[in-house]
Amino acid sequence: MSRLPILCVLFLPIAGAQEMNMGGMNRAGTFLMGQASGTSMNPQSWPMPMLMLNPDDWSLMFMAQAFVVDTQESGPRGADKFYSANWGMFAASHDLGGGSFMFQTMLSLDPATITDRRYPELFQTGETAYGKPLVDAQHPHNFIMGLGIHYAHPLGENAILQFYFAPVGDPALGPVAFPHRASADELPQATLSHHWQDSTHIADEVITAGIMLHNKVRLEASGFYGTEPSENRWIIDYGPINSWSTRLSVFPTENWMGQFSVGRIATPERQQLGDVVRATASIHYTRPMQGSSWSTSLIWGRNHETLNRRNLNSYLLESVAPYRRKNFFTGRIELVDKDELFSDQPDLEAQLDRTVGPTFRIGAYTAGYTRDIGAFHKVQTGIGANFTTYTMPDAIKPYYGNHPVSVNIYARLRLNPK
Repeated sequence: MSRLPILCVLFLPIAGAQEMNMGGMNRAGTFLMGQASGTSMNPQSWPMPMLMLNPDDWSLMFMAQAFVVDTQESGPRGADKFYSANWGMFAASHDLGGGSFMFQTMLSLDPATITDRRYPELFQTGETAYGKPLVDAQHPHNFIMGLGIHYAHPLGENAILQFYFAPVGDPALGPVAFPHRASADELPQATLSHHWQDSTHIADEVITAGIMLHNKVRLEASGFYGTEPSENRWIIDYGPINSWSTRLSVFPTENWMGQFSVGRIATPERQQLGDVVRATASIHYTRPMQGSSWSTSLIWGRNHETLNRRNLNSYLLESVAPYRRKNFFTGRIELVDKDELFSDQPDLEAQLDRTVGPTFRIGAYTAGYTRDIGAFHKVQTGIGANFTTYTMPDAIKPYYGNHPVSVNIYARLRLNPK
């Protein structure tokens, strides 16, 4: 068992805060406050857990969440660890020039509460730690997960024009990232398809322009620096705007939304050459119920690696369903084509490439339960656990075992006005 990290949960200063609705904002301000991360959005009916204030014609929003997790894994490559994954968000909106301006920042103490620059997650790949590729482990997020400025302006009755600049932010590529997605609200671990679907949510030098029509259709385009963050999680990285993306989102009803996006990411992995052309499509459903909401997502993501002309697909279905207010049942199913499972062992990787090929389809099947135990000073607390089993090709079973499993036991804390 790794050493116990000091937990510092990012609940931003809210002393004396009073819950309020968005009635004091103009139409553009209300639209901006519906952003989940960067310009990504959950279904409009999702009851976003946030505190709001309205001092001196400003609208202030606070959100925060933390998981304190004990992970136990079986098999030759399994590991265990006690850590915390957490984030907090602050946004401030004000009317400006007939529209609305919003400053948004998101912080995480992952660099302090996730030791050794990783937490264990079987079959996970992406980024590096101490100069080596991360395999069977998930990287922490940066201290500054987001830092951006929005401006939205109505164009007549049925359109809103939006501009976004972020030294660290989320370009118009993919669904809402897993830490902020309604359907992943009770799952502390990252998706295995993170680097196929939503890993750009902490990109650098993001510029986005978009237009929302009739509150039903939105089209966006972004430029950004494509290389993923360095191992120094306390700083803001930077580089030239060398990547692009575009996204079409539809909102047929308040409960449903869908998106299709495509982008070219320049050298996303620091230790590998070549660009990635990423395409994603997703459908999301949220129905408020029993003081919470039932939320489900179906997501596809594909990376086309330009250097070797390889296509890698990922498929994800996840859901969280409340029962009698205090009980939450969760599930996640993933199928992901992985080609970096042995990148930390080059000789073995070369041998497997010659004998069985470079790509392995991994299946991950997760079921979980969270029980709310009360709200204290606007902090909603709960305890829970989830269990994951896997499928894999026979060729790699000698290295992972025939039936590896992963168990996560956790406490969840969330800022909530209820």
